[in-house]
Amino acid sequence: MMKKKMYKWGVYVCSLKHHYSTSSSPSVTTFFNKFVDKSNVFSWNSVIAELSRSGDSIEALRAFSSMRKLSVCPNRSSFPCAIKSCSALRDLASGRQFHQQVLIFGYGSDLFASSSLIDMYSKCGELEDARLLFDEIPQRNVVCWTSMIAGYVQSEHPRDALFLFKELLVSESESVGDEEVYVDAVALVSVLSACSRVSGKDITQGVHGFAIKRGLDEHLGIGNTLIDAYAKCSEVGLSRKVFEEMAEKDVISWNSMIAVYAQNGLSSEAMELFHSLARDKEVKYNAITLSTLLLACSHAGALRPGKSVHDQVIKLFLEDNVYVGTSIIDMYCKCGRLEMARKAFDRMKDKNVKSWSAMIAGYGMHGRAKEALEVFYAMNHAGVTPNYITFVSVLAACAHAGLLDEGWHWFRAMEHRFHINPGLEHYSCMVDLLGRAGYLTKAYNLINEMKVLPDSVVWGSLLAACRMHKNVELAELCANKLFEIDPTNCGYYVLLSHIYADAGRWKDMERMRIIMKNKGLTKTPGFSLVELKGLVHLFLVGDRQHHQHERIYAYLNKLSIELQAVGYTPNMSSVLHDVDEEEKGLALQVHSEKLAVAFGILNSIPGETIHVIKNLRICSDCHTTIKLTTKIVDRQIVIRDSKRFHHFKDGICSCGDYW
Repeated sequence: MMKKKMYKWGVYVCSLKHHYSTSSSPSVTTFFNKFVDKSNVFSWNSVIAELSRSGDSIEALRAFSSMRKLSVCPNRSSFPCAIKSCSALRDLASGRQFHQQVLIFGYGSDLFASSSLIDMYSKCGELEDARLLFDEIPQRNVVCWTSMIAGYVQSEHPRDALFLFKELLVSESESVGDEEVYVDAVALVSVLSACSRVSGKDITQGVHGFAIKRGLDEHLGIGNTLIDAYAKCSEVGLSRKVFEEMAEKDVISWNSMIAVYAQNGLSSEAMELFHSLARDKEVKYNAITLSTLLLACSHAGALRPGKSVHDQVIKLFLEDNVYVGTSIIDMYCKCGRLEMARKAFDRMKDKNVKSWSAMIAGYGMHGRAKEALEVFYAMNHAGVTPNYITFVSVLAACAHAGLLDEGWHWFRAMEHRFHINPGLEHYSCMVDLLGRAGYLTKAYNLINEMKVLPDSVVWGSLLAACRMHKNVELAELCANKLFEIDPTNCGYYVLLSHIYADAGRWKDMERMRIIMKNKGLTKTPGFSLVELKGLVHLFLVGDRQHHQHERIYAYLNKLSIELQAVGYTPNMSSVLHDVDEEEKGLALQVHSEKLAVAFGILNSIPGETIHVIKNLRICSDCHTTIKLTTKIVDRQIVIRDSKRFHHFKDGICSCGDYW
């Protein structure tokens, strides 16, 4: 009789798993209520597990509660899925209650319940409790080790995760018989995630070698994580090698590799890989793929490919996807088409905090702080709570426009009203705002009062302000800090040499050049991009490789005469002092943005706006030249440099000469 009853339950449970493995949880609940014996714990366990697996964590917890109300006692299989639901909901209070019940029912030594609790405490931000529980387990299995390693990774403690992995290897070497521990693929995925966060090539290669030795390198999850880990070490080639050698690829594999290209500014490679994916009959691209492609277009300022991806979004009816919609906003903002970004923003039915933040950031980078703050106020009115990134966007907008009072107000409100502790990005914005407004001492004092250790971006902002306001003494202090933090970044040496040049301290400028030479540091070459008729043209400083270079230089010579007629005088303060005045003027004339603008004027119809992207900050001479050029040629010229957008029209720049 008992065997017959057990068979009956087994049929119901198997039928439940088979029939509703891809169904929604209401269907699972309906089936359970109608057909399954509610007095049996195995039936409840199956339903709780299925609800948890399908992502309906609240219903899973309700099912557990219903089981207890019927006085059905949980067994060792009841707790892991229920605790997993607490993890998904970040419900620490319920998680602690389950921990108590685990102990009450005598499953405190059950490894699977313990592993679930470790995961729950980690995801709820209670890493100390997770580690305390881990340390109390006398004989740990690989699941316990993996849960704790993953907890460290999720809590942004990757070095602790790697240290624990070393302990796991020792434990593995010492384990025998029934207590044997063996590192599996799931554990290695967490370890490689830690490698991604520490950006260590040697560590990543070591773990990769371990995976090969264990025969786990063909595991799909390991391959996907390796792509990202190598990319974080700036090893794009190794990421591609892993991708190419993967025996099996899923959409995550393709998305990861496309993201690697996007994050490294390789938009053409990202688009080529997408076209390969589109031809693949095994894998179909998804919303994440398109969001990643839009990111690639954003970084490159590639409008035409961006529009093409937008067309795909429309065809697939994904415009209402909040993540894709946000990526579209970001793409149009960074391609200099703010009005198109606003249209995309207004069309979104549902906006999350990222959508609002993207629109605020877009207005900010274009120098339209008033509109940025209006969107921020509308966001608050809509009941959307701003987050860490939102305030970076708000403060950056204030910094770009020189809105000192508004900047201070929201910097204080962020902490006192919204309970968000300022981070490096917020401090950097405030230092930039204070510094450019001329309050160098206040900016320096703010750095000394920071609650986090200032990084190169913070000190770099103050160094740039020192050049603007010609404060050599403070500039030297900032530069020395930067040389300690990031000794191989040539940009800081170059900036200090320019500050010395502006002050006429040529010997100190020469000293900087010698230091750079001795350290093997070379200045990042400036380049500018201009897109015309679907083709992107690249210009370097003094470029004579372009097929129209003779025509471009002839036009610049003609334009130079017209500029001087309207009062232009070359700003030669930071050009090498050991060349004559004529050579200095020629050196300024061949800056990449001037070449790109000249090419754009020569090859576009009268009145057409010219869009240029520059990899470095635009220099003051080019800024003045392009302002005056717009009056002469009656054109609007938009330049995106490394800091912001400049909209030049009728001899005026949108930045108000404040950049």
